[in-house]
Amino acid sequence: MNEFTTDCRLCPRLASFLDEVHATRTDYFARPVPSFGLSGSPLLIVGLAPGMHGANRTGRPFTGDYAGDLLYSTLHKFGLATAAEPLDANKQANPKLSLKGCRITNAVRCLPPQNKPEPAEIRQCNAYLVQELAALPQGAAVMALGLIAHEAVLRACGHKMKDFKFAHNARHELANGLKLYDSYHCSRYNTQTRRLTEAMFHQVFESILEHHTLRS
Repeated sequence: MNEFTTDCRLCPRLASFLDEVHATRTDYFARPVPSFGLSGSPLLIVGLAPGMHGANRTGRPFTGDYAGDLLYSTLHKFGLATAAEPLDANKQANPKLSLKGCRITNAVRCLPPQNKPEPAEIRQCNAYLVQELAALPQGAAVMALGLIAHEAVLRACGHKMKDFKFAHNARHELANGLKLYDSYHCSRYNTQTRRLTEAMFHQVFESILEHHTLRS
C-alpha cells in the first residue's frame, strides 16, 4: 500500500481537474491535500473533500471556507486547537494554529468538480484512510462529517454500510475497537438551512469528550 503523497495522480479525472485549476489559479495549492495534526491522535475527524477556495487554496483541510471557520472555532472552544481562526492576516493557513489530541483528514484528498467525487474515486482514496485508521490508538474516536465520510470510515474498517446507520450525533462501536461519531457536515448550506446549528455541532464534541480523553 502506497503512502500518501501530494503528487498522487491515481484518479485521472481529479488529477486533470487539479491541473486545470492550477493553470488558472497559480497561487492555489491545487494538489492532493495532506492531513493536519499528529498521526495517531486519539480523535480523527474525517470530512468529504477539499473545497475550491478552502483547502484546495491553502493546502490545509477545512482552511479558508465557512466549514473551516465553524470547525476550528469549535475545536478551539473545546481545547483541541490553539487558535479559533484558521487563517492569518494574509488569508493563508495560520502557521500559529496547531491541534491538540486530534487530526483532520478527508475521505477524498483532491478537489472534485462540483464538490462531487465519483464512487470509484472515493474507493481509490480509501486506502489512505485505512492508513490513518491503522495509526490510531486502541479505543480512539473517529468523527465523520457527513454521510460520505461515514461510509468511507466503514469501508476502511471493512464493515457493511447497512449495519451502521448515519444519524447526527450517533455513536457506533466498530469491531476494531474504534468509536465512530456522526455529524452533519459543517458546510455553509447545512448551517444556513439550519439542518446543523452551532449548538448541534458542539453537542457531538461534547459526546466525544464524555467518552474520550483527548487533551493532555
